[in-house]
Amino acid sequence: MTSELLTKYDVPAPRYTSYPTVPDWDVVVPEQDFWKEAVRKTFQETNSTVGISLYLHLPFCERLCTYCGCNTRITINHAVERVYMNAIHKEWNRYLTLFNEKPRIKEIHLGGGTPTFFSPENLSEMLRDILKDAIVAPDPEFSFEAHPGNTTIEHLRVLYELGFRRLSIGVQDFDPEVLHIINRFQTYEDVVSLTENARQMGYKSVNFDLVYGLPLQKQDRFMDTVKKVTQLQPDRIALYSYAHVPWVKPGQRKFSEVDLPAREEKLMLYQGALDWFTKNGYQSIGMDHFALPEDELSQAARNGTLHRNFMGYTVSRTKLLIGMGTSAISDAGTGYVQNEKVVETYYKALNEREFPFFKGHKLTKTDQAIRRHILQLMCSMKTSWDDEDEGVAFIYEGLERLRELEKDGLVVIKPYELWVTDLGQLFLRNICMALDPRIWSEVSQEQRFSKAL
Repeated sequence: MTSELLTKYDVPAPRYTSYPTVPDWDVVVPEQDFWKEAVRKTFQETNSTVGISLYLHLPFCERLCTYCGCNTRITINHAVERVYMNAIHKEWNRYLTLFNEKPRIKEIHLGGGTPTFFSPENLSEMLRDILKDAIVAPDPEFSFEAHPGNTTIEHLRVLYELGFRRLSIGVQDFDPEVLHIINRFQTYEDVVSLTENARQMGYKSVNFDLVYGLPLQKQDRFMDTVKKVTQLQPDRIALYSYAHVPWVKPGQRKFSEVDLPAREEKLMLYQGALDWFTKNGYQSIGMDHFALPEDELSQAARNGTLHRNFMGYTVSRTKLLIGMGTSAISDAGTGYVQNEKVVETYYKALNEREFPFFKGHKLTKTDQAIRRHILQLMCSMKTSWDDEDEGVAFIYEGLERLRELEKDGLVVIKPYELWVTDLGQLFLRNICMALDPRIWSEVSQEQRFSKAL
């Protein structure tokens, strides 16, 4: 890999947590009846075999981390927990009316915000309320995002008792200066303690989230963080690029572009971490992710069962993902919806209509075909087609855009097959973007997407 390639392909690109990406969803909001029928149909097709996934968005935080691009509500008033729990209860009961049998829950993820803003008792009550009307599928994948500054032994205990075996710790960086400017209050010792406590309790997988490109990050100090991370041996690591979008997230205006690493410096941060992780026993998984060889994510990548949804990479290939809470996104196979983002608007929507979404997308047959190819590239590093496939014209148009990437050694184009090379895995977003007809119908992506790297 050369720095020239990193610079060449560091262009605005979608994250491809879905296809079409959220900015390209329909202008017209899907009808409530469409959504109910889509959920009902996919549930009936898949519940008895693979089960369903749940995502709960818990938006509350006591402090604003100024780098954060998530949907949050800042408050120190913990009385909001009970009101929000009641709303989740109401939303879940609406979905239960669509099911012809008890749901088999294969996957739950608690995201935010700060899920551990909620007391252990309230988290337990909220989750037990959901699980009492469901069946837990064999080998469930239950995980939560853990803030090292406030996740207690009791949080770990009650979630473990409910079947949670994975947690993702928001490390971001260990550098005190970086943590200060992004308003993140935690220490290295907090991360060590949380990691050790989780492992002693029996959690089988600990993930660390890191972010490169944050304000005041320097190569030597970020590499110190990277080395400390590998010493702690998390089972998985997510290495995310900081997306500076102050026009979307005003909190990022606490610092300016002057405080951010220059483009070349940011790419050095990325390459340094990438090289260190791969030299110290971690396998690169899809994009942005690393895992130890014995971890289930590595095993899934090797045997071709890796999957990707709005929650990220997973070993569970569920087709129905129900998102509950503010801004949560749901996927029913033939359509997506996203809930209202503002807490009060979400409550109001729950009182006025059956499901509180404010936007969504009905997937056309071509959308579904392109999504299949992008998902296969993201997970398996290859895809194939034949001339009878829906949307095949877009594939051939995309192959022409990939000729330059082929010359650079990022892809191999064969008759009816496209393969991503080991080098090309670093540029997955660029490769998928070539196959995305919606991208090429736009004039400019500068204010719609952050950079690919």
